[in-house]
Amino acid sequence: MFKHIIVPTDGSDITAKAVEKALALAQLHKSKVYVITIKEPFPYSAVSEMQPTPPQEFYDAQERMAQARLRQVLDAATPLGVDCECHSVEALHAWEAIIEHAKRHGADLIVMASHGRRGVQALLLGSETQKVLTHSTIPVLVVR
Repeated sequence: MFKHIIVPTDGSDITAKAVEKALALAQLHKSKVYVITIKEPFPYSAVSEMQPTPPQEFYDAQERMAQARLRQVLDAATPLGVDCECHSVEALHAWEAIIEHAKRHGADLIVMASHGRRGVQALLLGSETQKVLTHSTIPVLVVR
């Protein structure tokens, strides 16, 4: 049924549940999984001397963290025999990068975690999952 599944990860316990569900679905349907992790852009300021971390050091740290998150998913997918392709993307808005990634790879399902915020906290903080749900034309499975 599902042949191309996108699953974003930030390395948290809650996204691990979504990854687990995505891999189980992929194993069941013999699907390919495209894992995406988002790297933060460098926080430029008007006064460059005030930066606590040099840009290259920041980028290197972001890439190391991204590769560690992707490696976790790849390590979980391999024993299941799931075909898994991993990507790290720099983006200001994770939800936009997720939707673009899904379109680029012809995904027929996005599997995401929900942090379960409610009420005013959800309204003020927003939710990447909520934004993907709102803007995606591709089906989204939300895992809690």
